[in-house]
Amino acid sequence: MSLWRQLRTDVRDGKNLEIYATGLVSLSLAVLGVLGTVSPGILSAATLATLALLAGSALEGRHAGERLERSHRELAQLVRERVAEEVSADRFLTTTKVGFEEQLRHAREVLIVGVSLSRTLRTHMADLERLLLNGASIHIAVIDPMSTVPQEAARRSSIPDSPDRYEHYLRPSVDLLRQLAATPGAGGRIQVRFLPLLPACGLALLDADTDEGRIYVDLYVHRSAAADPVMTLTRLKDARWYQHFRDEFYRIWESGRPAGVNDGFATAV
Repeated sequence: MSLWRQLRTDVRDGKNLEIYATGLVSLSLAVLGVLGTVSPGILSAATLATLALLAGSALEGRHAGERLERSHRELAQLVRERVAEEVSADRFLTTTKVGFEEQLRHAREVLIVGVSLSRTLRTHMADLERLLLNGASIHIAVIDPMSTVPQEAARRSSIPDSPDRYEHYLRPSVDLLRQLAATPGAGGRIQVRFLPLLPACGLALLDADTDEGRIYVDLYVHRSAAADPVMTLTRLKDARWYQHFRDEFYRIWESGRPAGVNDGFATAV
């Protein structure tokens, strides 16, 4: 913006008027002094008045700066108090995976670990098949049906006296995983692993290595039919814990064995 345009804008908006007035008076005094049209006494008095105006403007600027600094201190104190106060768990724990279905539809990488994942696989089977057809990468890990882990899962469940409960849950899950692995025309790849341990939490990572990534953490309940609490983490907002649970997924993943022909899959996946 040119000087004259800035001058017009400031005058119209009533900004910096004292600065422009001081400049105009100073210029006028300088011209009058050169031309000798006023007496030295008048010129000295006008000069002193101009200096007083400048001092008043500088003083007002200093006061404004002090007010701004005071406001910043008060805001910083308020932020510290809000950060230090106790925060309700309801602000970050829910009983549903908020936004999961929508982000799953567009995901390029899906990483899931759980106990049987029977409901997850039934609910999202069509989405997972479509993702495979579109070239997505999918990693899914469940407990090993050929181990004693299903009995351990039953003991933790709301019906601990039914040791074969999770064996029944796992059969349809494994069938669905076989179906996914055999998706005709798939441009992507699915990998399946069976875990020799009972995971402490369920994890679902969607596009975890992108800025839009999300991690859903299911906090498993013990001998209760209540819904598992769910915590949703984003890469940009929750960097520390996001990285923690991302690493946790791969630690759990590495402990599993790849599914193969002995598990009913056409090839090792």
